[in-house]
Amino acid sequence: MAPSTTPDAPFGRMLTAMVTPMLADGSVDYDGAARLAVHLVDEQRHDGLVINGTTGESPTTTDDEKERVLRAVVEAVGDRASIVFGAGSNDTRHSIELAKMAEQAGAHGLLIVCPYYNKPPQEGVYRHMTAIADSTGLPVMLYDIPGRTGIPIETPTLLRLAEHPRIVAVKDAKGDLFAASQVMAATDLVFYSGDDVLNLAWLSQGAAGFVSVVGHVAGSDLHEMIDLYRSGDVAGALALHRRLLPVVTAIMTRTQGVIATKAALNLLGRPGGTVRAPLVDATPEFVARLREDLITGGIKVEATE
Repeated sequence: MAPSTTPDAPFGRMLTAMVTPMLADGSVDYDGAARLAVHLVDEQRHDGLVINGTTGESPTTTDDEKERVLRAVVEAVGDRASIVFGAGSNDTRHSIELAKMAEQAGAHGLLIVCPYYNKPPQEGVYRHMTAIADSTGLPVMLYDIPGRTGIPIETPTLLRLAEHPRIVAVKDAKGDLFAASQVMAATDLVFYSGDDVLNLAWLSQGAAGFVSVVGHVAGSDLHEMIDLYRSGDVAGALALHRRLLPVVTAIMTRTQGVIATKAALNLLGRPGGTVRAPLVDATPEFVARLREDLITGGIKVEATE
């Protein structure tokens, strides 16, 4: 059993899809990954971290780099946070290899994205997901993000996948709240908001918590939003949601999320660093506006010299 979990929140409630910090020469900063993980867990109230998701630049990191980052994070915070490893790809065999590696490296769970680009039919999606879930003893969070993959995990497929004993959760970035409500009503699948723009809305639909990106800079606030909502203080959660609107806007809507997140971490003096091609680092103009939005949203940013 992973730390910080309950039956209704199998990976905890506040998670962030963590960036992979990199050095100026483009190499992975493994020490920075460990330090960032400690910061998120110990100072930003994270129950868990997702490693090697798209925000972790999984399309452009090697399998060796993925494993080394995972091991660094598990060693740093694995005794007090749920570490979920993004083992999904559009190649079932490769995904199984990654899943087995993650289990051996100490991950507490797997994130499996819907296969992208090759656009299999739903039967192929189902077989892909179950084959990976069968390959280890780790619990699985499905990742439904048709804006990136080209296809959704359709409701009938989710209902079938829910029958698998190790498929326990869904990170939803599809934004179909009604369809998710139907799945939650019919199954034991636990949903997590995978879209910071809709975090509060997801709580109202019964989501257990968040797999965030904005959590890199506002994890404590997002955890507080969850706590307020669950305690019945909906007005308090709404007020916090509204305060964070400039932060969410800055990180999630103006450029690619990794670019914005690493720029924000760099502003805050946290490990972030550069991005890998084909991504490009944030422009000075973007960073200047980002600084203003973070401050407006209540994030403490060091004053410029």
